[in-house]
Amino acid sequence: MNIMTEKDPTLSKNPSLKLKVRFWFRKILPSINRERRGDVRAHLREEAEPDFDYFLLVVLSSIIATSGLLINSGAVIIGAMLVAPLMSPIIGLGLGALIGDEKLLKTAASALFRGAFIAIGVAILLTKFNEALPFITLQTLPEEVLSRTSPSPIDLMIALAGGLAAAFALAQPSISAALPGVAIATALMPPLGVVGIGIAMGRWEVAGGAFLLFITNAVTIAFASMLVFFSLGFSPGTKNGIRVPRSLWISAFVTLLMLIPLTYLSINAFQEASRTREVNAIVAEEIRVHGGELITL
Repeated sequence: MNIMTEKDPTLSKNPSLKLKVRFWFRKILPSINRERRGDVRAHLREEAEPDFDYFLLVVLSSIIATSGLLINSGAVIIGAMLVAPLMSPIIGLGLGALIGDEKLLKTAASALFRGAFIAIGVAILLTKFNEALPFITLQTLPEEVLSRTSPSPIDLMIALAGGLAAAFALAQPSISAALPGVAIATALMPPLGVVGIGIAMGRWEVAGGAFLLFITNAVTIAFASMLVFFSLGFSPGTKNGIRVPRSLWISAFVTLLMLIPLTYLSINAFQEASRTREVNAIVAEEIRVHGGELITL
């Protein structure tokens, strides 16, 4: 105990369990000084501001994402993920909620909602344009579209890991090169493109599933960024140890709530796939018994 108090003055009086945890937690995480924390706040305030550049990138990334979805090209969709500027407002939401910065919170929320609305609108227009002049005949929805209509708890885990990585990379300039990879992993623009495609085609189950995926990603990334910023000391503590902000508890609760619809959809998808396999097996057996041959086109 004496060794611990010599290394950290905060433990010199009444070394409670909270202070012990705080001491060892700070030893594990890299140190972020006050100046660096100020730089991160200033950077997010600037990046979350919905200016002309932001809206231009939203429009362009939506065009790329929707086009990639319509032609079923994963490579094109990846390009849209790299161009999309939606990650910064979401992380800005997390930081603003954590430190109680109302201006950052309002700015980031406005940028995110307006950007999402514009992206969906662009996707609707492109899909309608394709229906009027059918460059691509959408007899069935492309696989890249369908894969974003049934989110699962795995998608929440991906968004959580991606949000942790994104926030940590912003706080640590030495690993900022990881941000493009995070943008690819936590796809934000493609689900909005699928929402627009679903609305344009009158497929509301498609639009609803993709919108749930986008909300899951946004909520989970914001929560993950709050966790990272709290751990790095962006939120003020108390004299007696660590005070977990109420906003962090609320964000954690909302993130856990997202598991309810995701689990429900996953169970439904599993049951439907099981029924499909059973039907295929019965059909194949009947065809075999009667000496026929099943040909897949």
